[in-house]
Amino acid sequence: MVPGSDDGTLTPSETRSVGAVRFAGSGGDQLAARLDLPVGPPLGFALFAHCFTCSKDFLAASRISRGLVEEGFAVLRFDFTGLGASEGEFADTNFSSNVDDLVCAAGWLREHHAAPSLLVGHSLGGTAVLAAAARLPEVTAVATIGAPFDPAHVAALFPAATIAQLDHDGTADVTLAGRTFKVRSQLLNDLNAQNLATAIHDLRRALLVFHSPTDAVVGVDNARQIYDAARHPKSFVSLDGADHLLTRPADTEYVARVLGAWARRYVPGPDQSHSAAIPTAGEGVVTVSETGSGVFQQQIRAGGHVFTADEPLGIGDDT
Repeated sequence: MVPGSDDGTLTPSETRSVGAVRFAGSGGDQLAARLDLPVGPPLGFALFAHCFTCSKDFLAASRISRGLVEEGFAVLRFDFTGLGASEGEFADTNFSSNVDDLVCAAGWLREHHAAPSLLVGHSLGGTAVLAAAARLPEVTAVATIGAPFDPAHVAALFPAATIAQLDHDGTADVTLAGRTFKVRSQLLNDLNAQNLATAIHDLRRALLVFHSPTDAVVGVDNARQIYDAARHPKSFVSLDGADHLLTRPADTEYVARVLGAWARRYVPGPDQSHSAAIPTAGEGVVTVSETGSGVFQQQIRAGGHVFTADEPLGIGDDT
């Protein structure tokens, strides 16, 4: 991996543009974000969601994003409401608002560059991208890293005394990773109300699940549940020996390299865009090529005519 600073700053040779941007989140607060573009035309735009109570500049987020840029992808990462450099109160947020923030981030990309075709999420951010995908029609691929199958898994991070205080007072302070946050009972209520099994089953996007079998925060059985709930195309990559936060540079480099290679299979590149001009085949010539969408979808060109073909429901794109 090309050297870069651990705060996520890329050297000039790695990008043609680096910028800090801001956009309105789901609650109207200004969210801080960073967009990194590769030197050439991007293979696609990726949206990265960081882990619970982390930020866009957390080491795993910055290193994986940097690696994806080196692989040719443009990457937008941002701080959820109330975290990092974003405005708003963390106590007023929940899982649902995080998903809404992701949709807002995708909207900013769509308006100013191109809609994201790849969603990547770490830990609870991974669960959030699974929930957000259905609201982002341009997304063709989703990747999770150490993600819990059930958002309510986060409640296990709270001491029993904190849970009791939330039940009694409706608010409490909780210390996570050495930092103290004020939370309200609505956070746990929202987490407990989520059921992603159906959303994952109906994802209809290529799915890549990264998880460490030695993850002590989110057990690897969560990966099995996500994988079992999803339909093909789906893949699982074991991050053997990695911790939950991917603190070793070698682990984040591995994730970025594998993710970049996998995403190329499912993300339409600049020369494969559905809005790009389609060359006309000569008279009497019929060409058939994969579209990159779904499992069996093909594009058929006959003279000046273009058709899309797929297997029947239950076999093709609906599986």
